[in-house]
Amino acid sequence: MLIRSICLYCGSNAGGDPVYAEAARTLGREAARRGVKLVYGGGSIGLMGAAADAALAGGGEVHGIIPEHLQRREVQNDAVTRMEVVGSMHERKMRMFDESDAFAILPGGLGTLDETFEILTWRQLGLHDKPVILVNVAGYWDALLAALGHMVRAGFVRPKHAALLSVVGRVEDLFPALELAPPPRPSDDIELA
Repeated sequence: MLIRSICLYCGSNAGGDPVYAEAARTLGREAARRGVKLVYGGGSIGLMGAAADAALAGGGEVHGIIPEHLQRREVQNDAVTRMEVVGSMHERKMRMFDESDAFAILPGGLGTLDETFEILTWRQLGLHDKPVILVNVAGYWDALLAALGHMVRAGFVRPKHAALLSVVGRVEDLFPALELAPPPRPSDDIELA
């Protein structure tokens, strides 16, 4: 599958372990090296800033999308290739979706969870068939994956819907996993859980 742009969901904080920021920088560098546009939330701080700065340093294209009310809070990154200021979080998420061929999730907090589960729900509902890959850096997402497994066992999530979230252990495995992703197909058998 040809991926020309990837949306990154990740923390606007750096987290407590330097491995998280290094993973973000690796993702940014690798996107630039492969000529893949990085689409992200537009901030200059935390993992968001680390990924964007690394992509830019590597000569990559970076498209930031930030709502007006977060311009100061997330310290808008004025160095990006293109900065788009939108009116709301809802608009930000829709524009990030529109501009991306795939989604990568690095460690983050509540906003990252919100974005991840919304894009997965949209895929479950057949609104898109873009790859969604969670990068489980240093086991950060182990508890979330365990919770998702519990939801499947309890009968609230069908196994095929849980499988819509691909998981890799390292950023280095992200782009090869995208290259192996099956081509988009129509979703004729949408089942809601």
